[in-house]
Amino acid sequence: MTRDIEFAAFCDAAPIAYLVLDRELVIRYVNPAYLQITGRTRDELIGRYFFDALPENPGAPAGDAESLKASMLEVLRTRKPDTLTLQRYDIPDPGRPGTFEERWWSEVHTPIPGPDGTVEWIVQQADDVTAFVHSRRAHPLTERDNGIAAELYVRARELHRLNQELRQAHARERQVAVTLQEAMLDDADLLRHDNIAVRYLPATTSLNVCGDWYDIVDLPPDRYSVAVGDVVGHGLHAAAVMGMLRSALSAAIRALPSPAQALEILGLYARSIDGATAATAVKVLVDPRTRLIIYSSAGHPPPVLLHGDGTCELLDQATDPPLGARPHHVPRPQASVVYTRGDTLVLYTDGLIERRDADIYAGVTRLTEALALDTALAPDELADALLARLGVAGGASDDIALVVIRL
Repeated sequence: MTRDIEFAAFCDAAPIAYLVLDRELVIRYVNPAYLQITGRTRDELIGRYFFDALPENPGAPAGDAESLKASMLEVLRTRKPDTLTLQRYDIPDPGRPGTFEERWWSEVHTPIPGPDGTVEWIVQQADDVTAFVHSRRAHPLTERDNGIAAELYVRARELHRLNQELRQAHARERQVAVTLQEAMLDDADLLRHDNIAVRYLPATTSLNVCGDWYDIVDLPPDRYSVAVGDVVGHGLHAAAVMGMLRSALSAAIRALPSPAQALEILGLYARSIDGATAATAVKVLVDPRTRLIIYSSAGHPPPVLLHGDGTCELLDQATDPPLGARPHHVPRPQASVVYTRGDTLVLYTDGLIERRDADIYAGVTRLTEALALDTALAPDELADALLARLGVAGGASDDIALVVIRL
């Protein structure tokens, strides 16, 4: 059975050269076949950054090292394998310090995901095809074969150029989307609340920008409302839809200080926006005078009320379908719960709790267990502790919005 296989022993015995990198591109494992084709020892490779252990040849054609590194980063970003066919990457000659051996490779970079869904390891399969390249030089092809080879070479170079342009375009779009999202999540009312901590972590995949958001609105005389939401999709369009929904809900709660009614208006508005259907949101209204939380949810994971004794209460009694999901208008439900001074209210998006190998209910349970570990932490400390305890402090495959309120 597969659980009985010693995979390290399997790779050690494999005739194919394997190398394993962590997400920082530090070499964590090499098999004997890899050591043989590179002429290196384990001590020269293990624990070192790849491009320090095997530095690029400054005299090689420009772009070769960049292509190799770009392939590794592409695997981290997309979580998909990437292949480099006939890639030149010279390696230092161990017998002549300061000199390099011309080497040609066919390489496959394969991602291995960690528990949070992000890439934890990259397996590099390397085939040394230098002898093949040299043999082609020693034995010229026929005129017809040369023509075919030249055409293939031109097409390969064109594909390489297009891939580089695509990566540059993705980088530019990501920067625009990040700037747009940061501007829209700038919340003036939040500055007046030292009892509220917020966190936004972009996704570690796609364009690293999705549609999660939060919003804090002060309401007279001394109430305030808090919302979090999640738009389906990634990139500039999702960020733009997020901005429209966030602004509309912020305006609605000011006109109608009722979470259910505000979400009703938002649902009607969402039907007119391309990409807003199936977005989720939850809205809470906090009244410090009566110590009452009034809330309504549109298909969103339930907020959690952490009491001083470590028990947790889910705000799940007023949940309705996502925005724009119904063809006709139906009033949304609303519920309320009394809190005690010193309790903590936590709102979040599904990126905080969802995992590929478990359902969302298990994620909510992990969240309540993490909250119960320490009820005395200040909101900022608790926000950071939650991210760390749930294994997403460095980001996850989906973006995360988190709001922690000390009531």
